[in-house]
Amino acid sequence: MTIKYPVLKLIMPSDLAGVDNGKIPPHLLRGLRGTKGKLHHLAATAFNCLQMEAYFSGIDLQATSVADTYRSYEQQKKTFVDRYAGLPTGRKPEVTRKFAGKTYYLKPGKAPSASPGTSNHGWGLAIDIANASGARLDWMMGDNPLLSPVLKYGFSWEVESGPNAESWHIRYVCGDKVPMAVTEAVEAFPELKA
Repeated sequence: MTIKYPVLKLIMPSDLAGVDNGKIPPHLLRGLRGTKGKLHHLAATAFNCLQMEAYFSGIDLQATSVADTYRSYEQQKKTFVDRYAGLPTGRKPEVTRKFAGKTYYLKPGKAPSASPGTSNHGWGLAIDIANASGARLDWMMGDNPLLSPVLKYGFSWEVESGPNAESWHIRYVCGDKVPMAVTEAVEAFPELKA
């Protein structure tokens, strides 16, 4: 059975207008409570709230690494070069990306990554969740994926299914419209605001 992840359209926060992917000004980024890395301030607040609900449900939500939150352009380029080759690798299914006018092929045993300058990590809106499987993924998806905790706090998966789908990769999609669950959580626990 193929898992289908709920995917919502990404709406960019207005303060990212005119900013280049992977070159976010430091004043727009915030550290996360109890995990590694930084996100755009709206995404960081939403993740802090999601992480708190997970905690009260007995689930530990952490980023897989600092590089799996906000990624500078140089970090994304380093990740891309590590994961992709300029020639077909024999990996099945084949996953390709375009970069600098050339096609690159995902190496066997590597997770997909966006081309430099195109990643939602470069906007500070994406976070990769450590060990997003089993009970943790079940909790993230909820009993009804359209009412999942991930969606409730303004996050969505990026790819519904197939070889590019990543259970661990969620992204903040609400732009400047803060989800009601985030507003209520911050009212109750002001320290969640990033």
